[in-house]
Amino acid sequence: MILTTTNSIEGKKAVKYLGLVSGDAILGANIFRDFFASIRDIVGGRSAAYEKELRKAKHIALEEMQE
Repeated sequence: MILTTTNSIEGKKAVKYLGLVSGDAILGANIFRDFFASIRDIVGGRSAAYEKELRKAKHIALEEMQE
């Protein structure tokens, strides 16, 4: 299955259009990530731990949609 966010794929013919499809995955964070993320909120910056978990959740959601 080809997953795309575009209307067409060069060299391919769409057999069926499903419309907007999305998927979600919820991952739990731990107390240490929450603590350090709250410090980041105060001093500014990005939480690498949460960004990593969000990428992981997006990957899981895409895999489940393919299945």
